[in-house]
Amino acid sequence: MGAVDQPSGPGGKRRGNGDLEAEVLALLHASGRPLTPGEVVERLSTALAHTTVATTLARLHGRGVLSREPVGRGYAYTPVTDESGLTAKHMHQVLAGGPDRETVLARFVSDLSDEDELLLRRLLASED
Repeated sequence: MGAVDQPSGPGGKRRGNGDLEAEVLALLHASGRPLTPGEVVERLSTALAHTTVATTLARLHGRGVLSREPVGRGYAYTPVTDESGLTAKHMHQVLAGGPDRETVLARFVSDLSDEDELLLRRLLASED
């Protein structure tokens, strides 16, 4: 297998899809404008095939994380929300996938630090 097609992290170990997605999202957030797959390839820390990056972008678009606009014969991609919004979206997805929302939320809250619990209480109180 060629080095171009093998994303690798420290020590030459294969990088997981989550790591690539995180790096791609970070690049898109930092760019301040939509990027094409070719532009993303140029900015990645590891050389990857154009098709690998295009597939990753399409997957993120399919999950509603990125929007895209036509550019030439392809697309340019941009995040649909900032990094905090993306984290919140992930939290909602995890919560929605749980078997019992009440139990999941109760356990989540019980594991919060005292500072985070106070912050959550303040945020909930400000909603009233």
